[in-house]
Amino acid sequence: MIPSTVGFLDKEFKIREKPDLTYQMHREDNLARGYVDGLEAVKQAIYKIIMTERYQYIMYSWNYGIELGDLFGEPVTYVCPELKRRITEALLCDSRIKSVDGFTFDFPQKGVVHVSFTAHTVFGDTQGEREVNF
Repeated sequence: MIPSTVGFLDKEFKIREKPDLTYQMHREDNLARGYVDGLEAVKQAIYKIIMTERYQYIMYSWNYGIELGDLFGEPVTYVCPELKRRITEALLCDSRIKSVDGFTFDFPQKGVVHVSFTAHTVFGDTQGEREVNF
């Protein structure tokens, strides 16, 4: 016997959005203590995404993280636009992040690039940064 769905779609449904409550990371102490949500939770997600090498850890889906390992040894003229593209691509996998722009690149020493950017989220704007050896 096949179940009937007659009348099921005629009902009114209330859509509730769940909070994005997550553990609060204390990077200076290497501890997770308490909870955060909203913009603070998105800031943590941005940090975790851009600090996790994609495809390296089986606990994460293949859509999580960023690919940076193959940039080693490449010229800076290739690395900067690729970082912009890859950071944007990685962060937009999170539905709370609407766009990423405002990229700036600094070169504190040879073979190192420091990238800063602005992520526009559903909770407001936030700054992000990452230092990459190439």
